[in-house]
Amino acid sequence: MTVVAPTLRLERRLLKEDFELIIALDEVGRGALAGPVAVGAAVMDAAGSRRRVPDGLRDSKLIPERRRPEMAARAADWVLASAVGWASAAEVDEVGIMRALGLAASRAVQAVVELGASLERTLVILDGNHDYVSRVHPDRLAVRTIVKGDRDCASVSAASVIAKVARDGLMAELHPDHPVYQWDRNKGYASPEHRLAIREQGLSPLHRASWAIADAAPTLF
Repeated sequence: MTVVAPTLRLERRLLKEDFELIIALDEVGRGALAGPVAVGAAVMDAAGSRRRVPDGLRDSKLIPERRRPEMAARAADWVLASAVGWASAAEVDEVGIMRALGLAASRAVQAVVELGASLERTLVILDGNHDYVSRVHPDRLAVRTIVKGDRDCASVSAASVIAKVARDGLMAELHPDHPVYQWDRNKGYASPEHRLAIREQGLSPLHRASWAIADAAPTLF
């Protein structure tokens, strides 16, 4: 299968015509059984959109796991600023997955604002077809959803791999406290071993207790 590399064509057009900054967002952990959801943010300006896309940058799912940390570091150096926003498993249980994604996205946007990004004449581009950030963020945001944005738009690909590496690292750090679930390997997703451990040991405080976890289908991660 031929994998098409993401480009900056859309980002260049948007920055030329209407906007001074783009904040690209992508989420990871939506389908996990345990741990937080994370949303990566990558900031792009007109000058950055004319730079060459780092070789090998792709949607994080298309990058071999062993190569992701190096690619995330290169992506973070390539964009103007980057950050990761989080929403905990408890928040997923309390408000539901979509609002939790909005909380994580809002926190990611706020984090890059604290790094110096302005929201004036700024467009948020969001992977997918559902705007889960506007209803949560306290400021009025211009948001555009882009189906397959993580595949086609290089700034979204950067946000994707930055978030993926951050969340995978967190799940590996949490593993020693809950080794039976093998989060160092499955990162909280529904592997057969993870589901078996849940059936035998029950849920940890970091599982999404509101979900029908024990019978969840296996998930790619």
